[in-house]
Amino acid sequence: MPQTVPVSGQSRFKALTDEQWARVEPLLPSNEGHRGHPFSNNRMIVNGIIYHYRTGIPWRDLPREQFGPWQTVWKRHRSYARRGVWDYILSQVVGQAD
Repeated sequence: MPQTVPVSGQSRFKALTDEQWARVEPLLPSNEGHRGHPFSNNRMIVNGIIYHYRTGIPWRDLPREQFGPWQTVWKRHRSYARRGVWDYILSQVVGQAD
């Protein structure tokens, strides 16, 4: 499996460039108007999800310092998958590429 080399100056924990994040961020749902804690750092959570799939490590082994509690990352991923958020983001990004 080919290894990806981080762009110069980019952390191996940062999966998306600023340009890529600018495309994805507006497509993510917010919890505005919902009960509970507001979504804190969405970018950190999405980077954690990408890191999990890139490395193949168990959710419990996600580095907490970089991505926060693994439970939060896992729950957000599960919620987005169940609600079709990832499918929506993929369709929008592919549509922008065309």
